[in-house]
Amino acid sequence: MIKYMKNLLTTWGMAIILITSVLLAVTMGTVSLSVKEAYGTIVYGVSGIDSLKNYGECVAYDIVWSLRLPRIILAVMVGMGLSVCGVVMQSIVKNPLADPFILGVSSGASFGATVAILLGVGAVLGENFIGLVAAGGAFAVSIGVLILSNCGGRSNSMKLLLSGMALSAICSAFSSFIVYFANNKEGIQTITYWLMGSLANAKWDNLFVMCPVIVIGTLFFYSQSRVLNLMLLGDDTAITLGTDLNRFRHLYLMVTALMVGFVVYNAGMIGFVGLIIPHVIRMFVGTDHKKLIPGSALVGGIFLIWADVMCRIIIPRTELPIGILISLIGAPCFVYLMVKRTYGFGGNE
Repeated sequence: MIKYMKNLLTTWGMAIILITSVLLAVTMGTVSLSVKEAYGTIVYGVSGIDSLKNYGECVAYDIVWSLRLPRIILAVMVGMGLSVCGVVMQSIVKNPLADPFILGVSSGASFGATVAILLGVGAVLGENFIGLVAAGGAFAVSIGVLILSNCGGRSNSMKLLLSGMALSAICSAFSSFIVYFANNKEGIQTITYWLMGSLANAKWDNLFVMCPVIVIGTLFFYSQSRVLNLMLLGDDTAITLGTDLNRFRHLYLMVTALMVGFVVYNAGMIGFVGLIIPHVIRMFVGTDHKKLIPGSALVGGIFLIWADVMCRIIIPRTELPIGILISLIGAPCFVYLMVKRTYGFGGNE
């Protein structure tokens, strides 16, 4: 009972930190706003109360409601989605180095963005066609991984990993081929910036679609905690307990591809989040996915919020691509985790 209460308090504590981070981050940026202006704008935007109408007619409304708040919510969703997908991927392939992009999803998205920008594929889809084609590429590669891993027998964690690596290499090769022969400097610069990741294009319309996908996906994986725990024990052990992990791997891969596809569509390529956050949380709560998934989701959101704040304020009058900052933070942290002798995958020494 004491252990249960401790875990419950830890989860609620992280949730409070997440909410506090949102409320603090909305007041920070290149343009200084008072707490009263920021929160008054949010209350008016949510409720539309006539007595607060003056907040809707000031500059703060455009800054907070149209720019900062959707950007912060996008950061929470991106951090939550990538962290949870990282937990699931590490369980699916039983590999501590797995993240949402290890099964070729990253390269599929990169290839989709490349053909969209340099070849104009998908231009009829509208102004957001680059993100849509990139997300489609990520999803297509995930389907390809499933098909390839089932060739020559039933798929398993190793065949999924090798299939992902093979398709990743193919997508990277085709992307490089297109870039090499393209005579489009502006397009190549766009690809480079897009691959660095950015939350600058956050829009309410996109969030209304993305938020349910990420939240429902997170709740789904939370409900699958028992199966994810079994995956760490291996197929043979799971079969003796009456569970066939093969069909669950396929289902989980499709759901993670959908979640990552929405992240890619809205924020471009952001690495290391799905790799680092699950490791950090595992050091504190252990390997039980019933604790690991909510912890990773909350801390992933907190991490992305403050990473985005730093990107907006670290260099005056300009914005640093969030992928660069996260790599600068994530790489040293990952090296530390790998060389720390008392740490092992799954929380074992």
